[in-house]
Amino acid sequence: MNEREQVGRDDESTSAAESCPKPGIDQPAEPPGSLKVEGTELSSDASTEPSNNVPEPAILPASHSADDPGGAEANNVRGESRKEATIGMTITIEHKHSLAIRWMHWINFPLLAVMIYSGLLIYWADSQHEGLNAHRVYRVGFGSWTLFRLFPSWFYNNLHLKFQLAKGLGYHFFFMWFFALNGMAYVQYTIFSGEWRELLPTRHSFGEAIAVTLRDLGFSKRHPPQSKLNGAQRIAYTGVILMGAGSLLTGLAIYKPTQLHVITALLGGYQMARWFHFWLTIAYVGFFLVHVAQVIRAGWNNFRAMIVGYQILPGERAKHDEDSL
Repeated sequence: MNEREQVGRDDESTSAAESCPKPGIDQPAEPPGSLKVEGTELSSDASTEPSNNVPEPAILPASHSADDPGGAEANNVRGESRKEATIGMTITIEHKHSLAIRWMHWINFPLLAVMIYSGLLIYWADSQHEGLNAHRVYRVGFGSWTLFRLFPSWFYNNLHLKFQLAKGLGYHFFFMWFFALNGMAYVQYTIFSGEWRELLPTRHSFGEAIAVTLRDLGFSKRHPPQSKLNGAQRIAYTGVILMGAGSLLTGLAIYKPTQLHVITALLGGYQMARWFHFWLTIAYVGFFLVHVAQVIRAGWNNFRAMIVGYQILPGERAKHDEDSL
């Protein structure tokens, strides 16, 4: 091969290289769809959505030709897989109970339990079924006629609550001061913090309470207005506060009937003060049973809010195809 032929071949290879398109190595490849986490929002990246102006190239596997039916089927599967779906989930963490409310709530629970327990010890000494002190105050009846007396003898025998009057009086007179202080602290906190606005019943509360009761009993499927406390809760919790005040006043009238004779007289005398005090306690027990049943029915989320102060509200969950966007 002479020198002239070698130069000609070099020129031909140079021109062939210039005619070939240069690969776009500077342009990065389009990343595949990825799952992004933004707070509590989960969504798939739509960066792989094909452009409306640029036709999507056919994707064929290496083992099939363009006119192969198997290759066309694989192409259809790939096309369907490119329809990205967006899944959205929102979770709202809502503050429900302040630290002070939670502390006073959980302090009041054991105090009220001790007060009821010690009250049962006092009740037996005054109303035992042996007839020694069958008083007319702690009974259900009219005039001299008695329908029934609460807590039969087997109740005291099985729970070993008999002959403990001194213990009952000691517990009752000691823990009543903590019960009173905790109740007064709760009332003062609701006043100064402004939470009384969410506690006291409004003119719509009685209608909402009826709607809530019908729904809980299964007679209605209509949802009442959603708020921190519904109408039934406003009435019930305000009633418990008034019951606490009544228990305190009637208890003081029984504890010091001479020194606090004005309160005792306003309540209708010593025996009436005892009657009011006893039935307020029965109302406490009824409220407690309904309250626990409602907490169990509401579930863990509501109970957790009284422990940590926050409740988790599940948001809406939706799935949308590209075709519907």
